[in-house]
Amino acid sequence: MRLGQRLGAEMFGTFWLVLGGCGSAVLAAGFPQLGIGFAGVSLAFGLTVLTMAYAIGHISGCHLNPAVSIGLAVAGRFPARDLVPYIVAQVVGGVIGAYVLYVIASGAPNFELVASGFASNGYGDRSPGHYTMIAALVCEVVMTFFFLFVILGATDSRAPAGFAPIAIGLCLTLIHLISIPVTNTSVNPARSTGPALFVGGAAVEQLWLFWVAPIIGAIIAGVVYPLLTGAKKRAFSAA
Repeated sequence: MRLGQRLGAEMFGTFWLVLGGCGSAVLAAGFPQLGIGFAGVSLAFGLTVLTMAYAIGHISGCHLNPAVSIGLAVAGRFPARDLVPYIVAQVVGGVIGAYVLYVIASGAPNFELVASGFASNGYGDRSPGHYTMIAALVCEVVMTFFFLFVILGATDSRAPAGFAPIAIGLCLTLIHLISIPVTNTSVNPARSTGPALFVGGAAVEQLWLFWVAPIIGAIIAGVVYPLLTGAKKRAFSAA
């Protein structure tokens, strides 16, 4: 596939991840009597990745996440020359997804953007469980490490073919079940950037952690997985 096609796929895929995952949190999680809660939001994020992996995995690899692209590049599964275009496409898709979500959410008479948090990530007073910055940093590094580790393992040429999207989607669901109370779960800088830009203020001030921690976790996984498993470098696809 041409680079332009791959970037378009990444943009649309990340748009879907933010609209589906963050949308479930903003629109459905707290709905009276029918709210889906943390478990429902966790599943929604997993389903966005699972569905897009089958839809665009054969086009762009279905990264949908700057940390994933960087981790794959470190592991030798993705060309470093394509990193910047992929990251830009992912962030643009995340911002567009957040904008569409804002338009939909604003249709409710009692919606308040800043007060709702708009599914943005945070630590301290902005953490759902008021976890400290250090706790948030460690959580995001570890969760992203395991996310990349599962991605690399599920897409290894020695793994059963065709099941990678299921493993990756379920892994992201599990990560959210663990870490929503800590940071509202990022493990994805593009996912964090879109909502933060609309909320502004402290959400933007704390955004640095949700770039730095996932990238650190991804880099560690990109180094550890090949060393541990002897995996050979090859083209990556989540399909």
